Amino acid sequence: MKIIKRNGTEVPFDLSKILNAVRKANREVSEANRLSEEQIELIAQRVTELAGDLNRAVNVEEIQDFVENQIMDQKAFAVARKYITYRYSRALARKSNTTDERILTLIECNNEEVKQENSNKNPTVNSVQRDYMAGEVSKDLTRRILLPPDIVEAHDLGLIHFHDADYFAQHMHNCDLVNLEDMLQNGTVISGTFIEKPHSFSTACNIATQIIAQVASNQYGGQSISLTHLAPFVDISRQRIRREVSEELADVAVMEETVNRIAEKRLREEIKKGIQTIQYQVVTLLTTNGQAPFVTVFMYLGEARNERERADLAMIIEETLNQRIQGVKNEAGVWVTPAFPKLIYVLEEDNVRPGSRYYYLTELAARCTAKRMVPDYISEKKMLEYKIDKNGNGHCYTCMGCRSFLTPYVDENGNPKYYGRFNQGVVTINLVDVALSSRRDMEEFWRIFDERLDLCYRALMYRHNRLKGTLSDAAPILWQYGALARLKKGEPIDKLLYGGYSTISLGFAGLYECVKYMTGKSHTDEEAKPFALAVMQHMNDACKAWKAKHNIDFSLYGTPLESTTYKFAKCLQQRFGVIPGVTDKNYITNSYHVHVTEQIDAFTKLKFESEFQQLSPGGAISYVEVPNMQDNIPAVLALMQYIYDNIMYAELNTKSDYCQVCGYDGEIAIVEEDGKLLWECPHCHNRDQSKMNVARRTCGYIGTQYWNQGRTQEIKDRVLHL
Repeated sequence: MKIIKRNGTEVPFDLSKILNAVRKANREVSEANRLSEEQIELIAQRVTELAGDLNRAVNVEEIQDFVENQIMDQKAFAVARKYITYRYSRALARKSNTTDERILTLIECNNEEVKQENSNKNPTVNSVQRDYMAGEVSKDLTRRILLPPDIVEAHDLGLIHFHDADYFAQHMHNCDLVNLEDMLQNGTVISGTFIEKPHSFSTACNIATQIIAQVASNQYGGQSISLTHLAPFVDISRQRIRREVSEELADVAVMEETVNRIAEKRLREEIKKGIQTIQYQVVTLLTTNGQAPFVTVFMYLGEARNERERADLAMIIEETLNQRIQGVKNEAGVWVTPAFPKLIYVLEEDNVRPGSRYYYLTELAARCTAKRMVPDYISEKKMLEYKIDKNGNGHCYTCMGCRSFLTPYVDENGNPKYYGRFNQGVVTINLVDVALSSRRDMEEFWRIFDERLDLCYRALMYRHNRLKGTLSDAAPILWQYGALARLKKGEPIDKLLYGGYSTISLGFAGLYECVKYMTGKSHTDEEAKPFALAVMQHMNDACKAWKAKHNIDFSLYGTPLESTTYKFAKCLQQRFGVIPGVTDKNYITNSYHVHVTEQIDAFTKLKFESEFQQLSPGGAISYVEVPNMQDNIPAVLALMQYIYDNIMYAELNTKSDYCQVCGYDGEIAIVEEDGKLLWECPHCHNRDQSKMNVARRTCGYIGTQYWNQGRTQEIKDRVLHL
């Protein structure tokens, strides 16, 4: 059994420390009030059992809580008072140096909590350590100065989660849709250098990757770009190449058709090189937050403005899919699955049915998904139904990063606008805690629910107010040079925070467990489903009321819990114990999702979750877990067609692994040893994570740097839906 110390390091459980602590408190009281040695040993034994029952690494605070309770159970109240007093005095002493200790453990790579916090950051790398060190300072300032004590306490208890506190001290926002079209067509400035409109497709791709890196270094969430914004440069290259070919063949009698054929062949080669630039630069770039840019690439034929641009966009999409199917080489020279860029492919009437004009792209996308887990799929049909603007028009557009969606917006000229908009930040409510705190009293549930929503609202207003007054100079690439706006130097960004231009998100987690506790049934049960939908509607109503009050676009967001799923689960166990079917896992369920262990087929799952996507306008994604589908592409295509007709945004989860020790390319297994889950090659039993490549869908995006124990258990527990 492992123990996580306060500075984040993980050490073996040591029974003697419990015995010594209780004996020390015991010596401080009169002999008449002392525990016997047998009682002390019984306390230590019982604490060991309680810690072992949690089936995960236990932190020091939990152990001390167990010790307190066991001393009280022995009616040794005087000893308990001494133990509690000692604990309190040590806590006061630690307040002055906890941040220092955590930073030192980061540098030495001993902090297990931080090492497992982000599945796309390598904590041994200097740039990641630097980001984490800055994050520890930011969290310290946030806790002591920038947030009120009740919000900090609610965050610590797991009632809510104040996301990205490690960036809150700075005036930074969450995620955005980059206005790549504006930056490429009208020029931009990068590091003080003016970048004019590119004169070729390959140059446009190169500039796009520089923009992606700059944007990623000035915000902390995901970003998205559209391949449509690169499509006009295909014809610019085409015309240049045709001129070059004509000049080369000026002395030879050739037909125009021959010139065009040679030019198109060279154009294809330039498109290939341009997409390679995006693929490899995104994978190899390290931004100032210590990871590859979290970028999503959007592939939507319906965005093209004319047939020429649509055909050129199709060529770009085809090349993008072909290169992702190939993958990237790891350090051993083996083709593996990269985490980024994330790809989204829009299913539309022109590509979704056999015989449709661009069905060949959809078949290619299906093969790509089966091998590399991307692209994910947006249904144009369903999105046009869900995303209706104030004029009654539906719109189809990409999310920001993995799942955060903007709300429909029409500018002062009556034109829809999505690119250049952003999200201000997220605070998540723990629905499981609301339910457990109510003790199944329905009236009490709604009362507590409203209290917690008010906590979230006040925390979100702190996020909003932190951005107010931010000058455009804080991030010129965002606010002055076109990624999000073209503000003047010294101009505040405030006008972009109101009126629906940007959003701010109320996240939610654990709907399944909440409903399970309150009704005794899964929310997939027809008797329990109305309550689940009522919970969702209640949060939407709260967002609507806050929006009316402040003219800020509050929006309900299905939180992609990565490390927080483990934190919430531990907090629930500490507060309420282990409750079968509710708190007996080391994770809670993402947003509205069906529980990962529930036996349900892919089509039923997607149909069920589609209703909840509609009630999660600020962000949602659904998935189905599938086996290796590379030899069953027709089944993938059938799922894609079902997505088109039934749900707005969905993905297929498969596995893509490789053991560098023995060359095994099947599924790397998860095994348990000494209460800890470990990744192991089933062929050679290699457990060295640095010598294997594992790619898993974490919560809307692919992770490749491993996960904390809660998320690892969730991955292990997943059942197949197909």
